[in-house]
Amino acid sequence: MASKGQKFKKYTLAQKEEVLAKYIEGYSAKYLEEIYGISRKTIETWKQKVLHPEKYLGQGQKRGRPKKDLTKEDYKERYEILKKYQAFLKAQRERK
Repeated sequence: MASKGQKFKKYTLAQKEEVLAKYIEGYSAKYLEEIYGISRKTIETWKQKVLHPEKYLGQGQKRGRPKKDLTKEDYKERYEILKKYQAFLKAQRERK
């Protein structure tokens, strides 16, 4: 997991292609790590993204429920429900 304020290295497409081409030719990930200064895990991840793109298509999206496109009427309805709930809570407090 990333630490707060952590900086990530960015690699160009040309750099990725060059490293992956050598990896596919048979160079080991350890050797490429020493030459290019890119971790083995990063190289393995790049390889997996090339071999199995369907597995990585949805990345970059925020987690949680997808947002709905709410209309003005939806907001009015929610507001009315909230007002009723507040009135209910007020009545409950007064009853005690």
